[in-house]
This record gives sequence, structure tokens and C-alpha cells, in this order.
Amino acid sequence: MKQSALRATSDKTSAHFDQHDWASAYCNVDQELKNVPLTTIKGSIPKELFGNLYRNGPGKLERNGQWVHHPFDGDGMIVSICFNNGDVTLSNQFIRTEAWEEEEKAGKFIYRGVFGTQKPGGPIANAFDLRLKNIANTNVIKLGDQLLALWEAAGPHALNPSTLETIGLSNLNGVLKKGESFSAHPRFDPGHHDRPRMVTFGVKTGPKSTIRLMEFATEGVAAGQLISDRKDNFDGFAFLHDFAITPNWALFLQNAIDFNPLPFILGQKGAAQCLKSNPKDQAKFLLIPRDCGAYAGQAPRIFNAPKGFVFHHLNASEKDEEIIIESIYYKDFPSIKPNEDFRKINFDSIPEGILKRCHISFSSNQISITNLSKQCCEFAMVNPLYQGLKANYSWMAVAERAEGNGPLQSIKKLNLNTLEECFWSASPRGFVSEPIMIPNPTSKSEDEGWVITLVWNGARRATDLVILNASDLSEQAILEFPIAIPYGLHGNWVSSNPPKQ
Repeated sequence: MKQSALRATSDKTSAHFDQHDWASAYCNVDQELKNVPLTTIKGSIPKELFGNLYRNGPGKLERNGQWVHHPFDGDGMIVSICFNNGDVTLSNQFIRTEAWEEEEKAGKFIYRGVFGTQKPGGPIANAFDLRLKNIANTNVIKLGDQLLALWEAAGPHALNPSTLETIGLSNLNGVLKKGESFSAHPRFDPGHHDRPRMVTFGVKTGPKSTIRLMEFATEGVAAGQLISDRKDNFDGFAFLHDFAITPNWALFLQNAIDFNPLPFILGQKGAAQCLKSNPKDQAKFLLIPRDCGAYAGQAPRIFNAPKGFVFHHLNASEKDEEIIIESIYYKDFPSIKPNEDFRKINFDSIPEGILKRCHISFSSNQISITNLSKQCCEFAMVNPLYQGLKANYSWMAVAERAEGNGPLQSIKKLNLNTLEECFWSASPRGFVSEPIMIPNPTSKSEDEGWVITLVWNGARRATDLVILNASDLSEQAILEFPIAIPYGLHGNWVSSNPPKQ
């Protein structure tokens, strides 16, 4: 008899979890499924949901007995969950990157990983091999008629959105040069100006870094076409995973971080392990005017930023002469040391992510920062129709304990005005991934809709799909996957039109 480990609760005092339950999610996916119906074990599927939830993340974490040093080095695999009139089907497929094909044939790792995975043979075998393995494992988006698997240090891989078949590395109709980077964290402008757009960027790092800001049409016959393009140079090494947008600005936080490439060159560390926070340096907010906004063509504006390290931003908005941006801050750059096993990590030794709000004043050239919560969180989002605008609510994955670090076991809805909270918890044996908020197309209320997340069920060593009511996080449905899927990174919802009656 299968056992579900999920429960709903508002008790935030428990900090108990089983390390083996949490670590058991790190496994190789050994099946690729095509439109397999999912079983609903609780509740019912909202009839208003029509579309696909696409999700990306590492699906291959071990080869020939060797484990990746960090799960971020795992080969990318796309999951597609299709909703159609109350029925849900599951498909999954590895992205056939050039490196994936080579290593599948060889049956072992033949490339180094950015986060520390080494080729067999020690430092001598890895020294001076500076190739970067495009693992296409970080995000997946729909742009035009193609699905794009993203990895921010190189170009995207194009996939067939229906079959998930890999088409190949894409230069987006000549937009990208060979080897040019393309962010794995685009932002979707819901239509602040003439039309909806996808806003994204690429970074060329060095003592001086170049940010290329690009905007693409997302609807109509022009979908997928580049409609805005600018480049700006900044002092210092820019390590940028995410950014935020408002109607007039693209906002980046350049962390105070140093990069010493020598251990990477000598085969001792992965490139990301050579990053280190510099407490003597000053983090910076880089505000780049969007070409569709009121400050088009002007030079970027630069402000000192608070101490800490930021991977992800929640949202940004404008008010009078201020920019307000909410971000998840870590005390330091979190990393896994060369001799550590990521499956046995001590959460208390890693800094937790804390959601904070920063006000950037154009008139005074000053910033102020406030905590929005003390609870460890990640993967925060707002209703996508409020991207770049003042949002009243956010949804995020959080640790079960009220303070301190821990695995992500709950989904939290936070009122960004009053700081009131409500929760849905998968503890003690469930662990959540990134929540996706899907607005109800028939409602104008900001928090009307659904929150969907994949949950690792430690009791049955497999994955569950959980659908929650976005307004109060009550359970709508729980569905069981027939396979185990490791913790993922990012994904997106793509709506489709209901069939005509």
C-alpha cells in the first residue's frame, strides 16, 4: 500500500526531518515517459487549468559510480505536465546536449562541472581543460514556437514543446554569437507598454563586465523576434543569475565577489568554487533603462547595495522617485567544499536565504532595507500579471522551522503589505520545489488562482504533484508520479485555450 507523507498545517515550530528522506531525492531518472496519465490520490483537478507546466532540473547525477560534486552539475531533464479538462499527463525527457550524448556513449564523465564535478583521474586529468559543459539544466521557457532549455553560461537548446525532442543548440535566429551566454532567468513583462515581452540578458565577465539587455516579442506573428537590444559596461566581475524589471528599468545586483581562476585552471576546483565574497568590496545596484520606457537611451544608474549575496529577486516596482525591489539575501555565497558530500550537508553550516525589501531613492541617492520575514526561503514569486508592478502577495518555498536554515518543506503565502502569512506543509517527510502561481483567468483578484509544486515524498521515494488554492493554500489535489524526479530548479506555466464547446 502506497503511503502519502503530505499534510496541511500552520505549525511552524517543528524543525525535524530525516536526512535520508531528504537525500533520497538525489537519484538518476531511469525512464523517459510520454503522456502517461497521472493518478489523483486526493481532491480533484481544477477544470479551469488548461496548459502545460514545464520544469527543468538535473536528472542525471551519477555515472559509472561517480556522483556529481554538486546537483547543479547534473544533466538537464525537462518535465512536462499537461492539464486538459481535468485530466493530467506526464512526459519527461533528457535534453540531448552534445556533452550528454558523448557521456552517455562513454558511460562516464568526460567533462568537468562548473560546481566542482571532476573528470576521473584527479587534478592532472582536469588541469587546463577549460571547456564548459552546457548542461541545459536551469530553466525552461516557451518563446515563439520553440521550447528553450536554459543554462546561463551558454546558449539555449531548442526543444519541440509537444514531444520534448531536442532540436539543438539555438542562436535565436542569429541573435546570439557562438558561445555567447543567455540568462537562465528571464522575466516576462505582462504588457506594461505596447505588448507583452520577454526581457532577458547575457553577461560577459572580466575586470570589466558587459551586460547585454534583450527584449523579445512573445505574442502574435512576431513571437520570438528580438525587439530591443542594448549593451552596457560596468567595472568589476559581474556574477548575475537573476534580475528584476519595472516598466522603465532592468535592475541587477552585482554582488561583492571575487573570482580567482587559478584553482580551476590547475584542475583543483570547478569554476563556481573559485568565487568568494569580498567583504572589503561594495555590492552595487545596476539600473539599466529599458528601451520601451521613459528613460530610453539614457546611461545606467548605479547605487550602493546592502551587504550579502543574492541569487534571486522576488519583484520590483516604481513609486514616485523610488524603486522598490524585494530580494532573497544570504550572509555569504553558499557553496559546497571540495571534500564535502552534498547529500550529507549540514544545513546549520550554510547561510539561509532571507526575504528583504530595498528602497532605492533617486532624489536622495540613498537606499534603505527592511526584513520581510526571518524564515529561510527560496523560489519566491508574485502573480505573473504583477511582474514589475506593486504586488500585494507572494508565494515561496520555505524551511519548516521559523528561523535558521533547513530543507524546503513548506509553501508560504506572504502578504507583502501586512506581512501576514499562511502555510501549506509537506513535513515531516515531504520536501517542496519551486512553486508556480497560475492566475485564475476568470478572476481579477490578485491572489485568485492556483499554486503548483512538485514535492519529494520521502515515504514512497517518489515525486508528487500538489495543487493548492492560491488564496489560502488549501489543498485542491495531490497526484502521484510513477517515477522519482530529483529536486529541480526553475519552470514556467504555458496556458492553452480550452476546447470550444
